[in-house]
Amino acid sequence: MAELKTKLNNASVDKFLKGIKGEQTRTDCQQILEIMKKAAKAEPKMWGTSIVGFGNYHYKYASGREGDWFLVGFSPRKQNLTLYLMGGFDGHEDLLKKLGKHSLGKGCLYIKRLEDVDTKVLKELVRSSVQGMSQAKR
Repeated sequence: MAELKTKLNNASVDKFLKGIKGEQTRTDCQQILEIMKKAAKAEPKMWGTSIVGFGNYHYKYASGREGDWFLVGFSPRKQNLTLYLMGGFDGHEDLLKKLGKHSLGKGCLYIKRLEDVDTKVLKELVRSSVQGMSQAKR
């Protein structure tokens, strides 16, 4: 079984954020950091070289594969800001309609700029995702 490449590490989140190219992206990431930190009630940690994650949970699939991951996180990718909402989007269709300009992956929310979305709705999505994952851990 292949080992997960993206792992929790001791790299500096602050240094990573300060190294982001583009003032707007840095500012957006700082705001997302605050949103996720408050929702997860956890300090940010680096996962791999480019993901900032909050909280953690242990997962185990029916196949026997298991590992550790964060509850919510984000990464400033070249094309988009990628927000990892591990609780998924099922049941959040109404919020997603109100969110603004975005696209979705399985557990990822992609936005170009924070100004493209309603931050109140984003906060609710992040909070709901953390809550769902926290309940799933029990």
